[in-house]
Amino acid sequence: MDADVRAAVVKSHLHALPPDVLDGLLAGAVRAKTPAGWVTHREGEPAPHLELVVAGVVRVFVTAPDGRTMTVRYCRPGALLGVVSLFADRFIMPATVQALVDAELLRMSPAVARQAVARDTRVAAVFLRELSERVLSFIDEIPGSAFATVRQRVARHLLELAAQREPGRDGGSEIVVTVSQHELADAAGTVREVVVRVLRELRQEGVLRTERDRIVILDPARLVPGQGWNPGS
Repeated sequence: MDADVRAAVVKSHLHALPPDVLDGLLAGAVRAKTPAGWVTHREGEPAPHLELVVAGVVRVFVTAPDGRTMTVRYCRPGALLGVVSLFADRFIMPATVQALVDAELLRMSPAVARQAVARDTRVAAVFLRELSERVLSFIDEIPGSAFATVRQRVARHLLELAAQREPGRDGGSEIVVTVSQHELADAAGTVREVVVRVLRELRQEGVLRTERDRIVILDPARLVPGQGWNPGS
C-alpha cells in the first residue's frame, strides 16, 4: 500500500480493520486521477461505487430544476464516497460528485465490499459507522447550506480551495485560488451577479484581490464564517 493511500486510510473509518481484512477489502482497487472540474458521478446514475479520497478535494452537490446548485459535502483525503450505493435497493445517485482541485481517488470493487460485509461483521461495523456519520453530517449541513448567507457560502468555498494551496514563496500570507465567478456562483447556489457583489464587498474590506479566473486571498482568517458548518471529511 502506497504511503498516501495508507495516510488516507488512517483518516477514514477503514483504519479500524485488521491489516489482513483491509487488504482483502482493497483487493483489485485502482487509483484514478481526477482533474479539477471533472465530474466522477452524476445525479441520476444507478451504478454502485465505493471510493476513498486519496488527494485533493471533491464536492458533492445537488441541482435544482432551474439549474442552481447547492454543495452538500466537501470531501478531503480520508473521505469515503458511495457507501450508501452498496446497500440501497434500486440505488439512484442523488447528487453529483466533482473535483474542486486535481484529486486522486482509490476505486474499490463494490462486489468485493459486499462480500466482505457478508462474511465479516467488522467490515459491516465500519460501513455502519460511516453511514451513521454521513446521516448526522448531512443534517448538520442543512443550516450551513440553506440558512447561511451567500457571503458565508462563498467564503466557505474559497476556504476549501485555499486549504489546498500554500502561501506565496515570499513568506506572505497571500493564497491564490483558481476559480471563476461562475464556478463560485454554482458552489454557493446563487447567480454570478450576486457573487460579483459579494466579491466586491470582500475586496473593499481588504480580504481578497480578484484577478482573471483567480482570487488572491489576502487575509484568510477574515473569511472564516460562523460556527456550525460541517467540515465534510
